[in-house]
Amino acid sequence: MGTIDVWAQQVGPRMAREPWLATLLRWTGKNSAEMAPGIDHTLARMDAAGVDLALLSAWYGPGGPLITNDEVRAAIDHAPTRFRGLLGVDLRDPVGAARTVRELAGDTFVGVRVVPWLWELPPDHRLYYPVYTACVEAGVPLCTQIGHTGPLKSSETGRPIPYLEQVLLDFPDLVVVGGHVGFPWLDEVTTLTVKFPNFYVDSSAYALDRLPPAFLDYARTLGRRRVMFGTNWPMIDPVRALRDLEHLEFDDDLHADFLEGTARRVFRLPDTAGAKVRS
Repeated sequence: MGTIDVWAQQVGPRMAREPWLATLLRWTGKNSAEMAPGIDHTLARMDAAGVDLALLSAWYGPGGPLITNDEVRAAIDHAPTRFRGLLGVDLRDPVGAARTVRELAGDTFVGVRVVPWLWELPPDHRLYYPVYTACVEAGVPLCTQIGHTGPLKSSETGRPIPYLEQVLLDFPDLVVVGGHVGFPWLDEVTTLTVKFPNFYVDSSAYALDRLPPAFLDYARTLGRRRVMFGTNWPMIDPVRALRDLEHLEFDDDLHADFLEGTARRVFRLPDTAGAKVRS
C-alpha cells in the first residue's frame, strides 16, 4: 500500500528565517537549519516512512514569496515521480493570482495553497474570490489551513464557520481541503462535512498519535471518505507522523483511503503504484 503526503514544503533559507517560525521551532525542538533540509534529505525521510509521493507547497504572503512556484517546480524536476506541487499566489494582485492558477494548474501543480493566517485575511475576503473562480475553472482543489495556528498569529482566520462555510456556499463547485485537522473547532468541521460533499480535511501538523480523539471518531464515521494523510514536513518527520498508524483502529478501506486513495481522487493523481482506488 502506498502513502501520499498532501502537505509538505521544501523550505529554504528565506522561510527558515521568518520570525513567526520561532514558535514551531520551540514546539518541535528543531533549529532553523533543520527546517531547511536539502531535497535529498527530504527524499530519504520519505523513503524511510514509505511515503511514495509528497505535495510540495509554494508559500506566498504579504511580504512576498517565501517559497516560489519556480522553486517548487525545481524540486519536482529533481524527483518527478516523487513530488507534485501546490502553487502559491499573490492575493495583492487578484488578476495576476487568477492568471497564475490558469497558467500553472495541471499535471505538475495539482492544486493551490493559500494560508489565511499568513495574510491575516479570513478566506471569505474578496481578494481570494478570483483565485477560487480560477480553481473551479482549472478543476483543481483549493488547499487552506483550518484550526488554530502554531505560529504566533491569530487563529481566527482558521475558524471554519462562518468564513470557510461562506466560501463553500458561494462556490458550490470548489473542492476545498482544510489542512491541520481543524482543532479546536471539530464540531464545525463535522458540520461542513454534512453540508458540503466537496469539503475534505488532512491530518497535517499532527503525528498520528497526537490526533484529537474527536478527529479520530470523525475519521472512522462521517469523515471516512474525507480525510487524508499529511505531515507539514519539515515541521513533522513522516516517520514520526506515521509511527502510531497501526493503533488508529482504521478498517482496511479507511486505512487505504486515508493514506492515498482519497488524495488520488481529490488531486486526480494517477495510480502509478498500482493501488486500487475505490470510486
